[in-house]
Amino acid sequence: MSDRKLARRARLLRLGLNLYPPYIGAGIRVQQISPDCRQARVKMALRWYNRNFVGTQFGGSLYSMVDPFYMLLLMPLLGDDYIVWDKAASIDFVTPGKGPVYAEFRIDDALLADIRAKTAGGEKYLPELQVDIRDAAGTLVATAHKTLYVRLKPRARQAA
Repeated sequence: MSDRKLARRARLLRLGLNLYPPYIGAGIRVQQISPDCRQARVKMALRWYNRNFVGTQFGGSLYSMVDPFYMLLLMPLLGDDYIVWDKAASIDFVTPGKGPVYAEFRIDDALLADIRAKTAGGEKYLPELQVDIRDAAGTLVATAHKTLYVRLKPRARQAA
């Protein structure tokens, strides 16, 4: 995908996610998606409608703020020849979120090369990624673990 198309996709993805009703309802904002789709930053404010019973960030909202991002960033980076799905996830809650929280996602060349190498023969690959959720002071609030499913599409397997 050309740099221009990738940058346009990043802008539209950020806009679409910020207009997505479940994200609006949870107080989640996508602050930034880099033009090359290799980085994203997400913020969730603590509001009356996303607090749990004890007044801290609701765990379901903490997870939803990080749920789709690795998949959504990898799809344009790998291109149309790949299937990319979320397969499994877990979240470890470390300390209560008592204010705004942030998550930052990064996709590097090593991850892309690893995925391409492990799927080159048409095999599925299940990369395991993680993202930390931190408060404004940098304190770890939670760590989400994501397992993705990545595979070349059948038409691309035949061409390889």
